[in-house]
Amino acid sequence: MAGGPLPGLLLGLSVPDDVFAEIAVILLVSALAGLVAVRLHQPLVVAFVAVGVVVGPSFLGVVQPGSELELFAELGVALLLFVVGLKLDLHVVRDLGPVALVVGAVQVAVVAVAGAGLALAVGMEVEAALYVGIGLALSSTVIVVKLLSDRHEIDDLHGRLAVGILIVQDLFAVVAMIAVASAGEEESGSLAAALASAVLGGAALLVVLAALMRWVLTPLLHALARNADLLLLFAIAWAVGVAAASEAVGMGPEVGAFLAGFSLASTPYREAIGSRLVTVRDFLLLFFFIDLGSRLEPGEAVDQLAVALLLSAFVLVAKPLVIVALLGALRYRSRVALETGLSLAQISEFSLILAALGLRYGHIDEETTTLMIVVALVTITASSYLLLNSEAIARRVAPALQLLEREPPVHAPPEHEAPPDVVVVGLGRYGEGIVSGLLERDVDVLGVDFDPVALSRWAQAGVAVLYGDAEDPELPHLLPLPESGWIVSSIRRTDANLALLHALAKRGYAGRVAVAAHRQADAERLLAAGADRVLLPYASAAREVVELVAR
Repeated sequence: MAGGPLPGLLLGLSVPDDVFAEIAVILLVSALAGLVAVRLHQPLVVAFVAVGVVVGPSFLGVVQPGSELELFAELGVALLLFVVGLKLDLHVVRDLGPVALVVGAVQVAVVAVAGAGLALAVGMEVEAALYVGIGLALSSTVIVVKLLSDRHEIDDLHGRLAVGILIVQDLFAVVAMIAVASAGEEESGSLAAALASAVLGGAALLVVLAALMRWVLTPLLHALARNADLLLLFAIAWAVGVAAASEAVGMGPEVGAFLAGFSLASTPYREAIGSRLVTVRDFLLLFFFIDLGSRLEPGEAVDQLAVALLLSAFVLVAKPLVIVALLGALRYRSRVALETGLSLAQISEFSLILAALGLRYGHIDEETTTLMIVVALVTITASSYLLLNSEAIARRVAPALQLLEREPPVHAPPEHEAPPDVVVVGLGRYGEGIVSGLLERDVDVLGVDFDPVALSRWAQAGVAVLYGDAEDPELPHLLPLPESGWIVSSIRRTDANLALLHALAKRGYAGRVAVAAHRQADAERLLAAGADRVLLPYASAAREVVELVAR
């Protein structure tokens, strides 16, 4: 690290090359920048890259690219890939729905090709255009999951679709990094040959890891699990050790870190390891983003601003439209498709890692890396506001997007000799639990949703289902309304439940209605709008725990 005057000035240290002081300054500035980002509802990634620019050689000169900061950055990337591999057990891979696989794979291919074509059109070299195209196709798992969780939408249909597509993108990103690392180690030969070599090397490494897991790691993990601190220490050592071994055999440390996580993914300790590693991973990734920011040359960024804005517009507009078209072809409502697409309208931290790898191996230059950093800053910032206002955007543009919708898989209400006892609107996780509980008590249930996958699953289980949307004013005309039973909405969106209550009142329905909500303030609005009962899942779960403990 460069020893500028600022660390000594701030911390009272006169030694110009005091690494401890410089890291202290970096952490202090990062904490303050993070506070500002949180107040502005911005992801911390944006703040950390900005910190890198400020403390880098272009401004304060506290750090220089390629210093000790780079070591922390590489450790952060290794742990990131280790955690990705740790969560990728065979059961998750098997349970990935066909929708996520199809939409994720096609979206990555279409956006990568179109993005590379756009990069070529603005005068970039072929190799750099390939890096840019792949980078534009990826979305940020960290940012999307955080924003969806903050908005309590991770279990909504568009949230589940977004997470499924992100998993497919992460798998593609890992394959791309394997190819880049392998091509970087090859002095000559085609990318196809390098990829084939990477696959063979990875298979050999997996065989060794499987042997260790079978005869060494499993009993070792059992012994280490008695002490949580030792288990965490071993996980970090295993991730870094396998990454180093992978680099020694020419595979690249990123590949080894991913395989190290994958080798532990089927053990009973993966959840404990993963949850405790998140904080360490995020702390070390801080240095990765600061290191990237320190490499950003303001002059180059200004020179590339026009191209960066063009590529950012492509990510913010074309990428969601590709997802909307694909989900529309699979019979998803335009509003759900648009909210899914808007949540993925940014580039990923993997895009920046891929660019850093390309720079390391000489495939791309500093200008391309700078371009990707600027695109990341623009798209991550803009997409945060898009996601926060996705409902309002969807209401405005959804009518125009209905042209992309196909006919729903269920057109007419199911034939009943008599109306069902209960109509459950919304077959997500909460709705599935309600339907399962009612079926156990032999209650006649009609399930309503606009997720074709959920409808198909319940129909195969022998449950009557109907394709419908709670916000559709015509829904009550399609429903066989229960005369003495209940209509239960498991959807926790207040506007959707208000629309349903209004439509039922207009239809003249005099039966009982229960709707779900997140907060007590929303519950009061729904009760005032005519709901007989308001379900507060989190509050109910808390009361059950209190009653259980009190007894």
